[in-house]
Amino acid sequence: MTTWTPASMPDLTGKSAIVTGANSGIGLPTALELARHGARVVVAARSPEKGGAAVERILREVPGAQVEYARIDLADLASVREFAEGVGEVDLLINNAAIAMIPRRETKDGFEMQFGTNHLGHFALTGLLLPKLLARPGARVVTVSSDAHAVGKLDFGNLDLERGYGRMSAYARSKLANLLFTLELRRRAEKAGTGLISVACHPGTTATNIVKLGPLQPLFRLVFKSPEKGAQPSLYAATSPAIRGGEFVGPKLTILTPSETARSEELARRLWDVSTELTGVRFEEISYS
Repeated sequence: MTTWTPASMPDLTGKSAIVTGANSGIGLPTALELARHGARVVVAARSPEKGGAAVERILREVPGAQVEYARIDLADLASVREFAEGVGEVDLLINNAAIAMIPRRETKDGFEMQFGTNHLGHFALTGLLLPKLLARPGARVVTVSSDAHAVGKLDFGNLDLERGYGRMSAYARSKLANLLFTLELRRRAEKAGTGLISVACHPGTTATNIVKLGPLQPLFRLVFKSPEKGAQPSLYAATSPAIRGGEFVGPKLTILTPSETARSEELARRLWDVSTELTGVRFEEISYS
């Protein structure tokens, strides 16, 4: 276990960061610490009210921070495109936002909601921002996954889970997709000779609102780690000079080994191709010839 803490982070002056879902959960302390260390931070969230409140909190804690809100709905590909078009320079993209264990619903584009938001929304966002990321030396993409990925399964004949939907199994599938995407992005970026670093992280069980427990929610907050602790793997993955592409940072800031399924290059390529077809985002700069 490393002795790293957020205080160990380097000076990020001159760097630009985007954190999806930065209005709450681990996204907010992630954005806060990046801003505290000098980065220009975009709080990317669906709700202007909540996103604006997050910006206000960051400015209270870090007066003079370079932070702004921009709207994105990862469950709406048109919103993802609009957001990407309005972005300037990008050094750090933290694919953090997620929904978990909800009843079956569909995104605006007709995808199963957890897969569509947690994976396809971030796949599209990363691809649309790729030219801007490749223009910045040492740019990183950090995608937040989970140990739940280990029980995830992909059935390409039932991607919308119209048959056999389960709240937890759908979440696990989306987190498996996050890891497959991270590792395939790393392979493609390296083969293309770019300096882009693609890494994943797992925050551990954290007391956030991603899971709705009704009257048990206060107990959840008492038992599990704080969002500030949960944000540390994201921050370590985003800023530590020790990080290498394709690594999977765990809750204790150790490097974890993804499941055998998550390490399957064949499965990753198939998911990439299907995701390209579904989103229309092609990552042309790092496409295999």
